[in-house]
Amino acid sequence: MYNKSLVDQLKVTVSQPSEQLRKTTNSDFGLSNKKIGNTVKKQQKEIGRFQERLYAENKQSLLVVFQAMDAAGKDSSIRELNKRCNAQGVRVAKFSKPSVEELSHDYLWRVHKQLPATGKIVIFNRSHYEDVLIVKVHDWVSPSTIEERYTQINHFESLIASSGTKVIKFMLNISPDYQLNRFKSRLGNPKKNWKFKPGDLSERKLWKQYMEAYDKALDNCSTETAPWFVIPAENRIARDYAINCAVLDTLESMEPKYPAPDFDSIKYTVDSIS
Repeated sequence: MYNKSLVDQLKVTVSQPSEQLRKTTNSDFGLSNKKIGNTVKKQQKEIGRFQERLYAENKQSLLVVFQAMDAAGKDSSIRELNKRCNAQGVRVAKFSKPSVEELSHDYLWRVHKQLPATGKIVIFNRSHYEDVLIVKVHDWVSPSTIEERYTQINHFESLIASSGTKVIKFMLNISPDYQLNRFKSRLGNPKKNWKFKPGDLSERKLWKQYMEAYDKALDNCSTETAPWFVIPAENRIARDYAINCAVLDTLESMEPKYPAPDFDSIKYTVDSIS
């Protein structure tokens, strides 16, 4: 159902730093698209079954973080991950430009409010890492503040983990050429025009700085309790396969179980009720 060795291959570690993993933006992992597609459908069903047990058990939770450059496929990745889940137990939180109220608090304030309750899965479309990515690239805070934030984020995620929430983080990895083609596709399709933002072209010019910021963030903040995975994202079906592998690996380690009934199972049986 999932490839444990692939999960390990995509994880950011001391021996597998972000810069090394970023060299691959397109991969089929040695499988045909037909085989991957069939496997993804099975994975989605299995994720749905795990999610139901997690919801029923109501003792632990899962936080899935997605970060990427524009047009890397965050929305479609999240849609495919959710495909066979019950909407009651899954929520997506999107982090855009901070509001005036959010800016009047510390940068983690708005994030803490969106964390999953027990039994739930929450998916972050962008996250607290914006405060060490775009903020670092544009020099909106000092370098020393950025360095402090890596430690703060690690402590924050450690707190989350100690409270019963598993954390798993994905960087969807694409090339500048792929991004440009996606932008052109959006401009060429009237139904996708709304996704194009001229400001994204300005950010493209800072690609090198963004990649350096990603490398620093991922290398500093990939831990045993909250690992980062670099996902080659240009082959979308293979992307979904890799994400599902890591999510299933995490859910399996959580071992969610259906709870025992809270009623007298001897008194209430199939034949006793009417």
